[in-house]
Amino acid sequence: QGELVESGGGMVQAGGSLSLSCAAPGRIFNTYAMGWFRQAPGREREFVAAISWSGVSTNVADSVKDRFAISRDADEKTVSLQMNSLKPEDTAVYYCAAGNTIWTMRSSEYWGQGIQVTVSS
Repeated sequence: QGELVESGGGMVQAGGSLSLSCAAPGRIFNTYAMGWFRQAPGREREFVAAISWSGVSTNVADSVKDRFAISRDADEKTVSLQMNSLKPEDTAVYYCAAGNTIWTMRSSEYWGQGIQVTVSS
């Protein structure tokens, strides 16, 4: 509980950009794939993107792959989600997660508390 800490959320106008960051302790960062999910009001939690522990492989949802990019910083032990050309439908609480592989993130063992992203039209 509380081992993944998200930052960088907020409000932005449609077409704008935001970058989310997730900090993790070394034992998690150096072992697990890490990624992002989001959940809008009244909707199920949706996978957004993930990156392998090595940083070599990524998995990005089709709905955002032309606009969002995931990266990791080994020195800072953070994973970032760069979100460009934001749309009102991107509005959601975004969650950081750490799981076994970039393809099995739904069964992640570690989750952040979530951070709000609001895109106004």
